[in-house]
Amino acid sequence: DTRRSITRGTRPYMSSAIQPSSSRILLGIDAGGTFTDFVCVETDAEKEVSIRIHKTLSSPAAPEQAILRGIREMGLQAALDNGALHIVHGSTVATNAALEGKGARTAFVTNTGFADMLEIARQTRPALYALEPAPARVKVPRELCLEIEGRIAADGTQVEPLSDEAIADLVQQLVALKPEAVAINLLFSFLAPAHEQRIEAAIERALPDVLVSRSSRVLPEYKEYERGVATWLNASLGPVVYRYLSTLEKELSGNSLQIMQSSGETIAAAKASRTAVNLLLSGPAGGLTALHALGLQTGTSRFISFDMGGTSTDVALLDGAPVTTNEGTIAELPVGVPMVDMHTIGAGGGSIAALDTGGMLQVGPRSAGAVPGPVCYGQGGTQVTVTDAHVVLGRIDPSSTLAGGLTLDSAAALEALERLGAAMGVDAKTAAEGVLAVANEQIAAAIRLISVNRGYNPQDFTLTSFGGAGGLHVCALAEAMNMTRALVPIHGGVLSALGMIVAQPGRQLSRTATALLSDLTDAEIENGLAELEAQGRAELTAEGAQGPLAAKSSVDLRYKGQSYTLNVPWHSRAQAKQAFVALHRQRFGYDHDTELELVNLRSAVTAQGVELVLPRADSENTNRSTKSAANRVHSTHPASLAATYGSGAYPSIRREALDEHEREGPLVIIELAATTFVAPGWCAKRDAIGNIELRKR
Repeated sequence: DTRRSITRGTRPYMSSAIQPSSSRILLGIDAGGTFTDFVCVETDAEKEVSIRIHKTLSSPAAPEQAILRGIREMGLQAALDNGALHIVHGSTVATNAALEGKGARTAFVTNTGFADMLEIARQTRPALYALEPAPARVKVPRELCLEIEGRIAADGTQVEPLSDEAIADLVQQLVALKPEAVAINLLFSFLAPAHEQRIEAAIERALPDVLVSRSSRVLPEYKEYERGVATWLNASLGPVVYRYLSTLEKELSGNSLQIMQSSGETIAAAKASRTAVNLLLSGPAGGLTALHALGLQTGTSRFISFDMGGTSTDVALLDGAPVTTNEGTIAELPVGVPMVDMHTIGAGGGSIAALDTGGMLQVGPRSAGAVPGPVCYGQGGTQVTVTDAHVVLGRIDPSSTLAGGLTLDSAAALEALERLGAAMGVDAKTAAEGVLAVANEQIAAAIRLISVNRGYNPQDFTLTSFGGAGGLHVCALAEAMNMTRALVPIHGGVLSALGMIVAQPGRQLSRTATALLSDLTDAEIENGLAELEAQGRAELTAEGAQGPLAAKSSVDLRYKGQSYTLNVPWHSRAQAKQAFVALHRQRFGYDHDTELELVNLRSAVTAQGVELVLPRADSENTNRSTKSAANRVHSTHPASLAATYGSGAYPSIRREALDEHEREGPLVIIELAATTFVAPGWCAKRDAIGNIELRKR
């Protein structure tokens, strides 16, 4: 089957949290904007592990249809019918709803006088010299912004009581407005949540079909605007996620289903719709989780990664395990819940290239998506994309069969680039090179943002690409960052789906507890952390997690008088202070001789996940005839392009033909889920488990 890649080994997967039976099949699914990726891990009676990968075209209007189609195409329908699948799923449903403003009709409840909280936002200018800055993106209709009495002070004491009459009046307003969801965000509720809890209980009694989201549960931290945005997003996305997951669970009835969270941990599908805001980076988090697991097996821990799919590119820096941030954004909105620390830009394989009104070449953020897709897909697309540029330059073999049975129409791609080139005053080849140069510079700028701007030297890291389009850009980006080493992981085209399988069930909990660090004892801080840890353990246990649960504690600190915090691990006050000073010096280049202030307590609780050791790539076990065919070098230029640009096509080989001996570029390495372009001046070889190691000569 040309759509499958199978590797075998002798190390079985293990999981105390999932505890699959010997017949259970692990299936990681990453539903992207263009393709839906699958990684299937099975063990046979001899405890031998096999890994299969698969891609199919996404179905954005009904994402579950692509999932069911992929399960059938992989021959897993019988396992699905027998309830033998354990599925971990990363989805863009919440992300797309947030980006497109297609959340549920949501009422926003806050204190008297603060109905405009989300509209006013922060008085910071995204463009410093713009005299008329654009208003905040959150547009809650005026009639859905409701106020209520009852006020908590900054020290947690009650300033104004909340009466039963006021709650009853609020409920009557909601009955008349008929929202699908309600977000409750009262001042200082993270210190005293009783008012929010009373309002929540009253709404749920009167409107049992309405999803209620309160800030003291979603994000019990200071900063009322950021907390309000997170709570409003959670409420508005909840019904959308619930409808999707309900449909998916019905179709997957009898099979275990976990959902990937933005923090890189999984949550039971039944709980996910209540924490929809935690799913915004569901897919990208899987790639970093897999990369960390891969690094543990290869003995490498320092990566700069970029995950380039059809619609966007996610850039991250790993110096050990993936780290989370509480300063993420989505559609220019702050998202204060934990998510993997990465930067996303609208540059992917399907990004559209066009001239702006000034004649400047622009690439993205608009994407051709799955439908109609790039011109070369032959599905009605007419606008040039990054993928079309690669086809014209001979970096994608037009004879390859893509996911969904697609075949490339190189002639159509050439015609589209000729039209763009004519508008630019150049030929099609030069136009294609220009498209890739613009896309590469956008990604390089994102890499500088998460590395150089934070005090890291990119040359100390290995540039790692994954996603369907990543391997086509890895050498150019390494050169742009003066890096001499790069890596394309095994199964890199579906790495996020692999990360779903190895992710751990977990919870990340936080609470604001502002005080001078010197005014607290170690025991007082540890008691607060212990309360958060106990909550996380209880939630995981209720989901059925078994075996040992692990907890990591950390604190957010800042110098007295600052507003910006840094997160450091917690062991003691002395250790936390030392770690904070070192991190502040690295990040900003200086430190202060002033007191430290504790702002937030954090606890990450995880259950034991799947331990998956990738088998060694043993060329001696490869069928000789298959290996011979894979090793055959041929041209990536079809006749239509060779007639235009001559016979200087790039040689190409199948990925399985690589061994431990270096091959010099230029070279195109072909596999099911992705393509890698080894640029001139670079060498490529395979490591022990099948990763492509790239080295600048």
